[in-house]
Amino acid sequence: MLALDRIGKTYANGVRAVDGVSLQVGPGEILAIVGGSGCGKSTLLRAISGLDTPSQGRVVLDDEAIAAPHEKIGIIFQEPRLLPWLTVAGNVGFGLEQRPRKQREELVANALARVGLTEKARMWPRELSGGQAQRVAIARALVPRPRVLLLDEPFSALDAFTRADLQDHLLGLWADTKPTLILVTHDVDEAIVLADRVMVMRSKPGRIFDEIPCDLPRPRDRQSAAFDFAKRRVLAALDRSLSRAATDPVESKTEAGAALWW
Repeated sequence: MLALDRIGKTYANGVRAVDGVSLQVGPGEILAIVGGSGCGKSTLLRAISGLDTPSQGRVVLDDEAIAAPHEKIGIIFQEPRLLPWLTVAGNVGFGLEQRPRKQREELVANALARVGLTEKARMWPRELSGGQAQRVAIARALVPRPRVLLLDEPFSALDAFTRADLQDHLLGLWADTKPTLILVTHDVDEAIVLADRVMVMRSKPGRIFDEIPCDLPRPRDRQSAAFDFAKRRVLAALDRSLSRAATDPVESKTEAGAALWW
């Protein structure tokens, strides 16, 4: 179980980026975080990863406080961030130096096969397309089998076809070991395709505005009425989160978007 206990973050310039965020994410759950620009989504993700220390509160994974980068927590950024001096196989196996060589080679080969890049193993990152490079980043993050995988808008720089393809690849890899996934995205369709629950944040300071369950069966049909209804609920909550007059539904125990106004 991943738990956030009243997480707050104030930067040196006095900006209060996140305030009082408490949250629990169960094993194997996929949580999508959406919200307007500057609402603290990436700040929250960095606190969970241990890359940034919160000003208040704490992050706990399986009863262990997270205060620095941890082997149980992987992260994928918007850019693949591959190491240019390593081959594709070398990048995927970068975090496996402590494993026996044969085991490491098997894990890398299996990971590349799962993302359809077996034939690219000896290539250099500069020789890959954007979608291929992000597949390598996904394989690299998942090959150590983390308990939690964080994704910070990992597909936003890609075209729609490649993005949809990588979403399917991600779900296929997730199904192998079912780590907890926390995804920050601006793409509501992506949130509905992937997530079991969508958390809407509001800004100044960043805090939870609403949480919307998304219990559609997988694989999810983007053209179905159920998908469209879930999307409308999230869009309604997003619209209300941007209104200064809105109160936080999470605090008032209402269901934003359950009764749509259009």
